[in-house]
Amino acid sequence: MNALHGSSIFADLTPQEMKNVRDFLMARKELGLTKARSIELNKNSILLMELHLPLKYEALRALDRGQARPERQARVVVQFGNQPKPNITEYVVSPLPFPNSYKPKTFKGGRPIKFESRPITWAEYEHINAILEKIGLKAHRVLLESTGFSFHNCTDRCLTFSDIAPRGLASGERRSWIMLQKFVEGYFIHPVGFEVLINHQSLDPDQWTVEKIWYNGQYFNSVDELVEDYDNDKINKFKLPEHDDKDLFSTYIPRGHSNIRTDIHGPKLVEPQGPRYHVEKNFVEYAGWSFAYRVRSSAGLQIFDLRFNGERVAYEVSLQEAIAFYSGDTPAAMQTKYIDAGWAMGTSDYELAPGIDCPEIAKFVDLYHYYDTDKPVHHRNALCIFEMTTATPLRRHFNSNSNGGYNFYGGLENHVLVIRTTSTVYNYDYIWDFLFYQNGVMESRVSATGYIHATFFTPEGLHYGSKVYNYVLGNLHTHLIHYKVDLDIAGRENSFETTDLKFHEFTNPWSPEHTIKQSRLVHTQHETERSAAFRFGKKFPRYLHFYNPNQQNKWGHKRGYRIQYNSHAHSVLPRGWQEENGITWSRYQLAVTRHKDSELTSSSIYTQNDPWEPVVSFEDYIRNNENIVNQDLVAWVTVGFLHIPHSEDIPNTATPGNSVGFFLRPFNFFDEDPSLSSRSTVIVRQGENGEPKVQQWTPAVVGHCVSNKPFFYNGTYSGI
Repeated sequence: MNALHGSSIFADLTPQEMKNVRDFLMARKELGLTKARSIELNKNSILLMELHLPLKYEALRALDRGQARPERQARVVVQFGNQPKPNITEYVVSPLPFPNSYKPKTFKGGRPIKFESRPITWAEYEHINAILEKIGLKAHRVLLESTGFSFHNCTDRCLTFSDIAPRGLASGERRSWIMLQKFVEGYFIHPVGFEVLINHQSLDPDQWTVEKIWYNGQYFNSVDELVEDYDNDKINKFKLPEHDDKDLFSTYIPRGHSNIRTDIHGPKLVEPQGPRYHVEKNFVEYAGWSFAYRVRSSAGLQIFDLRFNGERVAYEVSLQEAIAFYSGDTPAAMQTKYIDAGWAMGTSDYELAPGIDCPEIAKFVDLYHYYDTDKPVHHRNALCIFEMTTATPLRRHFNSNSNGGYNFYGGLENHVLVIRTTSTVYNYDYIWDFLFYQNGVMESRVSATGYIHATFFTPEGLHYGSKVYNYVLGNLHTHLIHYKVDLDIAGRENSFETTDLKFHEFTNPWSPEHTIKQSRLVHTQHETERSAAFRFGKKFPRYLHFYNPNQQNKWGHKRGYRIQYNSHAHSVLPRGWQEENGITWSRYQLAVTRHKDSELTSSSIYTQNDPWEPVVSFEDYIRNNENIVNQDLVAWVTVGFLHIPHSEDIPNTATPGNSVGFFLRPFNFFDEDPSLSSRSTVIVRQGENGEPKVQQWTPAVVGHCVSNKPFFYNGTYSGI
């Protein structure tokens, strides 16, 4: 009951709370706020609004003792552009739902937020599009003759663009490479060999300048220089093949011979007698599990107060950051180092399609965000919760009698609860899952799909990827995902050890003339944060064990959980190299720190545009090398994979083989497997006459049911 009572502590802001916070701040004359969606850049406006989490000890008083919940607060990011020295300031606004006060919020170490590090907004994009229109008009003949497409007077042969980040080469800059593409379905894989570097640091768009143009492997200092050299035949020109509207290259439209029947549907997931999980607002219960969830606008899915059979396993398991660092031969490819919280990754959780993104039987949940807007935006069906069978047993055994029969067969269906949302951060789609198994195991998984980030093909480009179309290169890149796992194993006083094997040689006690070699357990107790920070490229222990040194199970073992990786990640840049300063968490497969409320996140929305001098530096968290024995511990987990695009990534990257994550697995936490409580077990014994004697605890006949509703998808999201 305390868990249910406290779940609202972690609930995202409601639309009404958002509106109340907006109205309260807009009424504060000293802030001078105006609408975010006005076209001016030199204005004071709200950029982001989301829940501000209470201190952990305050939340635990409500969760563990049933005391009053801490007051709800909002974190609000305000950009002050209408003043002599523009700045970004964060505020904590309280109490909700009827706020009456606000105070500045600071980062660890008091680092100021540079105005140039702010995320790009709708208004800025409008001005970028306007300057591209001017460039397109000047270079109209170049673009039309080279690509068959243009910005000017284009009808059905229009160009669009992708902008590249970070925006510059040093802190305080705001210069973006922009790549032109054909505006057709799947334009991400239609680059046209024209890239432009725009300096848009000034808040007066009339002061923006074009610093470089890249055309077919050649650099120019201005559009005029390009056009002049083009007209005088001083450059290497190119002409793309005539665009064929019947070429389905980048579309989802089926083609080729189908080897499967299409007049009937494939297998579907059903709930013969209805759902076996319970959802109450943001509180979920299933098979002994309970937790609260939220979707943080800046970064995405989080779960809190994770319990099994009433005992807390983790206070928080949350997505922190996702990055994709690229390589290539064009300037846009060289510069592409996407740090997705800088694009408010959590707000890109668009509608999920029943039967595809989630089973039709799933419970779909609407989400609301307040980012670069003047009113809350409603994302319908953006999160789903469902139970599924994995189609493999959780456990099974066939016990042969070695005489054509058996002594017994035993098996247990593997059912799992899934909570899922997605982030479509421009071209890539990330599918975020937390999965809860009946045996006390939790899995965190991300599956990558969507379009690859592609650039114009040059012969040198083959050092950086694969040719996937006659003028398109799929660029190599590494995905890294960072999670925070605040473990509370049988209480807050936890310790951390790693376990590995080494060969042990000794004289055979029953045959002294021989020796035995076998593996032996080697336990390493990690006492400080530095000793528990495991760098990429170094040997990584196989067992990562978090335990309560003060509690034992029935067999005398310290009660614990371990983290098990499903990942083949590696570092993306050398330590200390320019942009790597903003992602110092990426140095470590795992780092373990003492919990601090001042170390809430490992990244920020400002890192993308200022990775050189970030306001959040994860390295600071382990620099003081604190003791981690018998302490409240946080595990920071990095998973990921290298992606070298290939022709099978057309039109889209598929999820098989592109899923990574980690498991939280009980390790002597219980006295035996807790899934023994499941009544889905089936035991078959052979009777005296050979007939099977079946023992089961669920109805003998399953029955069947499917939805009779046709497929429906809306796809819109709007202010409310």
